[in-house]
Amino acid sequence: MTRHKVAVAQMDSGPHKEINIQKMEGMIQEASQQGASLVAFPETSIVMPGTGEDREMESEKIPGPSIARLADAAKEGKIWVHCGSLPETIDGDTRSYNTSVVISPQGDIAGIYRKIHLFDVKVEGGPSVMESVSYAPGKDVVTVETDIGKLGLAICYDLRFPELFRMLTVMGAQILVIPACFTSDTGNEHWEPLLKARAIENQCYVLAPAQIGLKPRYRAHGKSLVVDPWGTVTSCKADGEGIILSEVDMDRVQSIRNSVPCLKNRRPEVYGWNM
Repeated sequence: MTRHKVAVAQMDSGPHKEINIQKMEGMIQEASQQGASLVAFPETSIVMPGTGEDREMESEKIPGPSIARLADAAKEGKIWVHCGSLPETIDGDTRSYNTSVVISPQGDIAGIYRKIHLFDVKVEGGPSVMESVSYAPGKDVVTVETDIGKLGLAICYDLRFPELFRMLTVMGAQILVIPACFTSDTGNEHWEPLLKARAIENQCYVLAPAQIGLKPRYRAHGKSLVVDPWGTVTSCKADGEGIILSEVDMDRVQSIRNSVPCLKNRRPEVYGWNM
């Protein structure tokens, strides 16, 4: 079977884990009941970090209590769950990793990705965000084999670094999952074009679950999307919390790669890149 229904969740996560996790459990159940094989959540889905004063309470080990709750929901719904991201405790470091966890329908952890590119920006007259104060960067490029297709994992600001997505594609990714809490300032102009670009250039599906609402330092853009390998938006949630559904078809991925063979026509020996 090459076709599968997938769900992408849009959330307005706040600082209270219990409220957020209850929302996620409900969305997992809904996605399962709607026949989805996978549901993906946005960045900082489990907890939206605040001022940093309660950092130790926000962060947790993986596996930990939040992932255990979502694993139970995945197992009950018999559905793959991409949990968005949460702050992961680092032994001996006051910072955390911004970490995505993929859970199988059996309730097992199938993949862990730690955000590689940290959003450090000071915009004159605009927002100032320094993720490196609170987060440490990940070092591993991660794909996850599922019975839907191979997932390539990234988080939010990673979207602006096309080399990461080319590496994921060379590693076999067919579906790129990009949970985000994009700012409204940049999201209005950049969010959808960047997602389409990553889909088109890598001939992959893109699942982009997003945060909405006013966050501690900026307003989140929202507009969760599913984009197919041709660059067509197949599903979009313009506003509000909830899930959207779409179909992914691995035969379509292969058909597009055959008809426009840009991945086969690469010249890595010229680029000085061994992938």
